[in-house]
Amino acid sequence: MSVIGTNYLGATHAAGMAEFGHHVIGVDIDADRVKTLNAGESHIFEVGLEPLLAKHTATGRLRFTTDYTEIADWADVHFLALGTPSGPGGAADLSQLHAAIDRLAPLLHEPCLVVGKSTVPVGTALALEERIRRLAPAGDAVEVAWNPEFLREAYAVEDTLRPDRLVFGTHSAHALEVLHEIYSIPLSDRTPLVECDIATAELIKVAANAFLATKISFINAMSQMCQAAGGDVTLLADAIGFDKRIGREFLNAGLGFGGGCLPKDIKALAFRAEELGVTVLSDFIRSVEAINDGQRIELAELAIAQASGDVSGKRIAVLGAAFKPGTDDTRNSPALTVADRLHESGADVRIYDPQARLPPREGFTQVASVEQALLGADIVLHLTEWPEFRQLDPERLGQLVKKKVIIDGRLKLQAASWRNAGWKVVQIGRAGSL
Repeated sequence: MSVIGTNYLGATHAAGMAEFGHHVIGVDIDADRVKTLNAGESHIFEVGLEPLLAKHTATGRLRFTTDYTEIADWADVHFLALGTPSGPGGAADLSQLHAAIDRLAPLLHEPCLVVGKSTVPVGTALALEERIRRLAPAGDAVEVAWNPEFLREAYAVEDTLRPDRLVFGTHSAHALEVLHEIYSIPLSDRTPLVECDIATAELIKVAANAFLATKISFINAMSQMCQAAGGDVTLLADAIGFDKRIGREFLNAGLGFGGGCLPKDIKALAFRAEELGVTVLSDFIRSVEAINDGQRIELAELAIAQASGDVSGKRIAVLGAAFKPGTDDTRNSPALTVADRLHESGADVRIYDPQARLPPREGFTQVASVEQALLGADIVLHLTEWPEFRQLDPERLGQLVKKKVIIDGRLKLQAASWRNAGWKVVQIGRAGSL
């Protein structure tokens, strides 16, 4: 089989398929990335990925290329694992998918199955199938199916090898049979399976992301209510989380969601809903987005308030740049949104993150340690919940800062320990901390 596209999704999927015993060629137009992957090394930080790449490039089950002719009639299954970033108005930009199809399809002389992994607007798969059949010498012998991914960054390898569910969107018994064979190992472990039509498969992924975004935004809206009314959002979340209809997972107030998937996927769902006239859904999603964006502003305003309304010339230490722990991904990072806002207000921002490496940014200084970030700081912001930040010694760090003020934007620090060391601890959604 082939896997077209080798970033977070594609590289992990290719390595996972090799682990399942398949022979896999990954394809990418980025020659440097292909060279890195063929050396058994990862171009991204993803827990467990590099050992898997090293293992199967060594066994010969896995290799990478920039040449589509190597995969065209060699593979009987082609997975599409390409990015679908936000385009104008929030619509999904499908140009990477179209470019890949335009390269692959004219080379297809034999029957094969093209399986989409990418998150796409409903209706995309059948349009791609029509495009492929028009361009491919094999014509109608090429079929499209959709097998959406549900990977969490920092857990992508685990989610590939031991998925919590599989979705097969097909319109033929043959395609369904092929997917059963590909995923025979997780299916033998009784992984839940949904077999459905292609449109439903496309919608399942975006619905999952929209529901998760809604849950996160709800608890963040309640955090603002708690702050205004004198409540504690953590205790509130604990209490409602005992309700089995709700559950405690992802009811963690803080800076909200970010990354390369959730924000752009719900924007694309809202755009597609408007196209189809389902304005009740698009309006709902816009509200979820507004809450998420507002939470970042709320945190920045908390920092400004702690500086008596003016951060101009103040040194702000930011702990965390990645959008979540366990990854080096800074796409749509809440931490960087807050940092940007404070910089625009005149602050001197110093950022430390264990994995994320930022390109040069005006007004920012990325430093190599927590100590360097905190040296001379007027305010410290905890914005990405890396486990190592919870192990920090507030007594020792208190000797480095100018003022002992820390804002816990993720509600993960042991506030009592910091307060005992003389720090003022401000936690969003916990009025008693203000």
